[in-house]
Amino acid sequence: MRTSDVGSTPTRGAAFGAKVRPPVRSRAVTSSTPLTAIVLAAGAGTRMRSTRAKVLHEIGGRSLLGHAVVAVTPLQPQRLVVVIGYQADQVGPHALALDPHVEVVIQHEQRGTGHAVRVALEAVADTNGTVLVSYGDVPLLQAATVRRLLEQHAAAGDAATLITAELADPSGYGRIVRDATGALEAIVEHHDATEAQRGITEVNSGIFAFDEGFLRAALAQLTTDNAQGELYLTDMVAVARRDGARVGALLVDDVAQTEGVNDRAQLARLGAELNRRLLARWMLAGVTIVDPATTWLDVNVSLAPDVTLLPGVQLHGITTVAPGAVIGPDTTLVDVCVGAGADVVRTHGSGAVIGERASVGPFAYLRPGTRLDAGAKIGTFVEAKNAELGPGAKVPHLSYVGDASVGEGSNIGAGTIFANYDGVAKHRTKVGRHCRTGSDNVFVAPVEIGDGAATGAGTIVRRDVPPGALAVSTGPQRHIEGWVAQKRAGSAAAQAAAAATHDEGPVGHTGTAGPDGEGTSQ
Repeated sequence: MRTSDVGSTPTRGAAFGAKVRPPVRSRAVTSSTPLTAIVLAAGAGTRMRSTRAKVLHEIGGRSLLGHAVVAVTPLQPQRLVVVIGYQADQVGPHALALDPHVEVVIQHEQRGTGHAVRVALEAVADTNGTVLVSYGDVPLLQAATVRRLLEQHAAAGDAATLITAELADPSGYGRIVRDATGALEAIVEHHDATEAQRGITEVNSGIFAFDEGFLRAALAQLTTDNAQGELYLTDMVAVARRDGARVGALLVDDVAQTEGVNDRAQLARLGAELNRRLLARWMLAGVTIVDPATTWLDVNVSLAPDVTLLPGVQLHGITTVAPGAVIGPDTTLVDVCVGAGADVVRTHGSGAVIGERASVGPFAYLRPGTRLDAGAKIGTFVEAKNAELGPGAKVPHLSYVGDASVGEGSNIGAGTIFANYDGVAKHRTKVGRHCRTGSDNVFVAPVEIGDGAATGAGTIVRRDVPPGALAVSTGPQRHIEGWVAQKRAGSAAAQAAAAATHDEGPVGHTGTAGPDGEGTSQ
């Protein structure tokens, strides 16, 4: 359902203007009648002000065209045709990626919705039964509603049946005019309507079910005798009425299901409405969503009962969250699998697996290929890429873990860098089980640290460390006595040092540093 869009095609809800032709008769259809579904997606969508075809824009992590296809595929149509035109080289492959059974038909000249349907039927000339016509920019249409349309169409045996809706403000929409018996008489565009007709609040959605025989014959009767010079699908109502065929209407209460996207404002509004519906569904399924106003989910996200989403959470792609996990606040996950009881705080993650009872964040960055086993931890300001942490392994603070595996129970000291790139290729680091590495380490890959090994603070590991060994690379600590007094004479530091020396005697001048960075007495 949309307002008139002068200069863009396809267009719905057009004025009537068909000339008299021989009568066209419809045949009764049954629920078992073969179904051909046609999705019109040829228009440029000029009001989007975009270099990308309108139907490729997304809400809820799925393209507008994707939503349209998903709405009809559960009905198992015998043929599913997507009519494309603008940016066919991009829209066509996208349509095939959505469903390999899609038949893509190109409308080389966008001459209106009637012409688009004619092009589609010419490509599937061997079909019969019922023809469903929908649109590639109506993202909230549900399969259940389409099924109701088809069932009513089949039960009534009408030549055509369309979906209508009641709007509080119908300005700009094609009005549904009914006769004294309540039968659908005409669709009148807003600019052609009388004052009385403009008071009608029932409007045309543009979504039709047709008897295939009627449709083929009636399409031949359409003319371009209108302001746009195009073939309008809505003129089919006039053809049917003139020829004595019945046209039915299914009035739906859920207006959003019939709304189309013409500009970015409508895209955002329907995106927000889709998100509201997704959140409501998950809350009714047992998910706690603390602040729905700041929580966003894609349509393919899967949440288990007793999951808790704190404010500021965005879950995208095929993210899945197991029971008892707590996500947020302020967390964005894309294609991430979160295990039962895991805790993910202020984290950005993509393409990662977070095991049960694992802990991530705050301020962590999980890049693709990262995997945490049960009870593992990636802590504050840690970035991980293509990294595997075994059960109970921990990287608690301020570290980069790239192309690495950290064994069960190992602990990586704060400020550690896994240096994985030599300027040409990436290399892996392997840390064994139950290792303890000191703070401020650099592991220069490829390198392996054996099971139970340890490293001292500040160590740069360039060679493999044997199991159970301690690796150090720093020299003994030494002191230059009186350096501050000589180089910073008169400073606050010099005065503090002088006072401390006078009160306590020389400090630390007899100590040396042990290989693990801790002072030893002599």
